[in-house]
Amino acid sequence: MRTLLGLLAISATAIAFEDSVTDYAPSVNIACPNLETTAFVREWNATNQTLNPAEEEYVNTRINTTIAQAWNDWLGNGSQLGYNITAFQGNFPKIGLALPGGGLRAAQVGAAALSGIDARNDSAKTAGTGGLLQVSSYLSGLSGGSWVTGSLYFNNFPTLNDLVFGNGNNLTGWLLDLAFASPDGDDVFSEYNQYFYGSILWSVMSKANTGIDTSITDPWARMISYHFLNQTSRSNFFTNDTAHGAGQLWSNIPTIPAWQQRLTPFPILVTDSRPQGDNATTALGLTPTVYEITPFEFASYDPGLSAGVNLTFAGTPMTNSKPVNASACVTGFDQAGFMMGTSASLFNQILDFAHNTLQDFSSSDSNALLYVLSRQLTEVRTRADDVANWYSPFNGLKPSTYEDSNSTWLSLLDGASNGENIPLAPLFVKERALDVIVPLDSSADDTNNWPNGTGLLISAQRQQQLLQASHQAFPPLPQDAQAFIDTGARERPTFFGCDPTQNPPEFPLIIYIPNTPPFNGDAPAANTGTFQLQYTAKASQVLFDQVHNNTISGFVPNTTHADPNFGRCLQCAAVDRARYKLSPIVNRSEFCQTCFTQYCFNPEAPPSLSEVPDRQQLFVDPDPQGLVDFLSANKFKLIGGLVGLIVFIALLVGGLIWWKKRRDKQFFTQYHQVSALHEEEEATMKRYTQYLRPEAYEMPSHRGSLYSDHGSSTAF
Repeated sequence: MRTLLGLLAISATAIAFEDSVTDYAPSVNIACPNLETTAFVREWNATNQTLNPAEEEYVNTRINTTIAQAWNDWLGNGSQLGYNITAFQGNFPKIGLALPGGGLRAAQVGAAALSGIDARNDSAKTAGTGGLLQVSSYLSGLSGGSWVTGSLYFNNFPTLNDLVFGNGNNLTGWLLDLAFASPDGDDVFSEYNQYFYGSILWSVMSKANTGIDTSITDPWARMISYHFLNQTSRSNFFTNDTAHGAGQLWSNIPTIPAWQQRLTPFPILVTDSRPQGDNATTALGLTPTVYEITPFEFASYDPGLSAGVNLTFAGTPMTNSKPVNASACVTGFDQAGFMMGTSASLFNQILDFAHNTLQDFSSSDSNALLYVLSRQLTEVRTRADDVANWYSPFNGLKPSTYEDSNSTWLSLLDGASNGENIPLAPLFVKERALDVIVPLDSSADDTNNWPNGTGLLISAQRQQQLLQASHQAFPPLPQDAQAFIDTGARERPTFFGCDPTQNPPEFPLIIYIPNTPPFNGDAPAANTGTFQLQYTAKASQVLFDQVHNNTISGFVPNTTHADPNFGRCLQCAAVDRARYKLSPIVNRSEFCQTCFTQYCFNPEAPPSLSEVPDRQQLFVDPDPQGLVDFLSANKFKLIGGLVGLIVFIALLVGGLIWWKKRRDKQFFTQYHQVSALHEEEEATMKRYTQYLRPEAYEMPSHRGSLYSDHGSSTAF
């Protein structure tokens, strides 16, 4: 049977698509490079680590060129800190930044915090905080933090304000007023929503038609691409005038001009794994393997695996570090949206197959996502619906220590699935030798959606239990989340590990910059929910401005004032480890010691919550659907038309009751249980076919997976 799917502007007779949404499909059955001479997989061990040579070359080149100059630009001669910076030349610390998960809140908070440390931002530069971004060697992202990370690179590393809000020229911004899952409103059957879903599903089916199994992560990845990659504008959002990022590959990051000019930190995304055979829908423990995605590798520095595959050939069926067939390599699997979607694949804990619901999302977002999944499952076979399905490049490796050694597939999840919501693991890898690590923490750890240090604590626990051989130790932290609250360490920037007891220091210095209520006592707008998938322009702007202002302001103990010295204090912390690289060690300057007294966490004499008074915790919507502005501007008209309004409301209520009954009837028909949708009857597609463009397409029949759990198909 043949089913039609509404699309815009794709030729039905085309065999190959150029700049099309079908570019999401990887290329399969590609002739592999010489199997005898090509290193597809690198291996090492925890006590003798190596970095990918391309990573090492890029990072070291930047340290000796653009970063060296950026330190001089940021610190000048050092006199404002009480140092002679000439003495530190060639010994500046190596720094990494970490952007946590938390959906669109995390993406926006991460972008605003980065703007506060960006030398290209005038207010950050004036405050003295602008420059930390330029001297950083690494930028790690997880889930929502991966979205801003990917967006930065695929838009050529613009300023953060332009990235989020557009510049009126080549950048249109993130368009967060258009909801992720239902950009044309709550009705999934509206004309423009149907065009949007048609494009999304055509992308996913093009991938499935190659024989690579898909899941709900694939349409999720395509939705991410519409907002964070660089081919979508408000005017083309519901058209197929561009590919909407479908063909943009993570391995192509080194081709962007900003990378080639060595202007960007080295990006790393983090994702967790659910062991094969484990279909748990609960949070992971600490033992499952944690992976990272760089422009060069998909890898894990966990001691049990300690291996990485060339990202260009991710998706290729392999065993014992080699493709199973010399003519069956896969390229293009590392589509940028899918990499970000893998890091944000949070569905295993919230997709309820029994009741056909997505917990935590709003009903409209849940209905839209389930609708797309239902259409997907009707047309193509998936593997595990609630994870990102990756063909394992590590089959056959290290069976005594690697839990998925016998698996042909990997089930990858949101990078926070094990509780590590801050992507710290890559930054603590010993071989990377970072001196300073800066978590820009946007986690929603408490009931008001503020961080409380949980991500730091869980990562420290995993390092202590599993990663001592492979990762640097953590500095002393508050003993638990309540201690983070009681000491006020989550209410303002806090430095951890200020005074190591040995040289080289036994742990890196952590500059913890959490998302906090406004230091001046204003109503907070940045603690929105993780599952909020739409923001008005005003709400985004207020959130961004609050976070940016917090980032550049520090705190003055026992007041609601900004610290005029915070920029210099941040410089003191960033450069402090350079003192330990000199012989003899240079004493900390008097000014910097004053800063450390104010901002450092001293476990022997911890700070107090009382030092950060009058912070409001409860979220206040800065733009409640525009209602206040509307009433204010139209109050006289509303008063004059009160009688008519009452009549209108009565009619509206009656209409809504009728509409709700009609909608419930539609949804009862349309939303079968997701677990049954693999065998959905043809009749359930009839409603969808009413929304067709003239340029309609026949859905390709799924040919089955080219890969099975026990080996590859003869097509390979």
